Amino acid sequence: MVEIGSSVLVFCLLLATTSVGLWVRPLLHEAHRAHETVQLIQLVIGMLVTFAALVLGLMTASAKASFDTTSNDMRAYAADLIELDTTLREYGQETAPARLLLRQYTAAAIASTWTGERAPAGDYYPKDVGSQDNSQSLENVRLGDMLTAVGRNLRQLRARDPLQQRALDDSLTQYRRIVDARWKLIEEAHSSISQLFFTTLTFWLCVIFLSFGLIAPRNALTIVTICLGAVSIASAVYVIVDLDTPFTGPIVVSSQPMRDALTHLNR
Repeated sequence: MVEIGSSVLVFCLLLATTSVGLWVRPLLHEAHRAHETVQLIQLVIGMLVTFAALVLGLMTASAKASFDTTSNDMRAYAADLIELDTTLREYGQETAPARLLLRQYTAAAIASTWTGERAPAGDYYPKDVGSQDNSQSLENVRLGDMLTAVGRNLRQLRARDPLQQRALDDSLTQYRRIVDARWKLIEEAHSSISQLFFTTLTFWLCVIFLSFGLIAPRNALTIVTICLGAVSIASAVYVIVDLDTPFTGPIVVSSQPMRDALTHLNR
């Protein structure tokens, strides 16, 4: 998992740079350990800590905002599916095949997106949709084809009266909105954190912990405190990366809106 790998990497780098500082400190000349030198190092550390804290806070806020946006878009997507099914019911029995395809698509989307959760009951959707390589990007080609088949079925309908024509026009508009929302969710499933930005932040943190090793006394309390600090930083990185990938990891967008939509479609 990306979030675990990123946090473990940051943790190991912070401990490694601290160890380098602790190893180098006894080798330094006495002039390098003078009070003025230590004060300068502390001043630089304070500056870098301020920058790193500001960046970590901004990254956390950005990742949380992105996660909340995806969660809201998923609820809106589920509502659009319900709205389309309601319009198709109003049209008449001719839309039964399209409604069946819509139910199959919704169930398959749940099964392939939330692979760690219980799959919807029933055998009316392809159970292997989550086995494709691109299933982690929320959807895959087979699911896209299923949704395309819904639109194709709608375009084949021929209204018999103005009321049906109005329902057909509304359903086509709603279908187009669902397709647009699907692609928006697919794009939102990808990480938005800049790797260069993340690397720069990691470099700042490594410099800070290297400085800790250069000025900190070598005793058990110092080592424990530095380790706890490294764990705290690594856990913050874990939360940021996990929030930035809303469909993978322990923190994921809830599947309940889609499950509620499927329950409505099954009525």
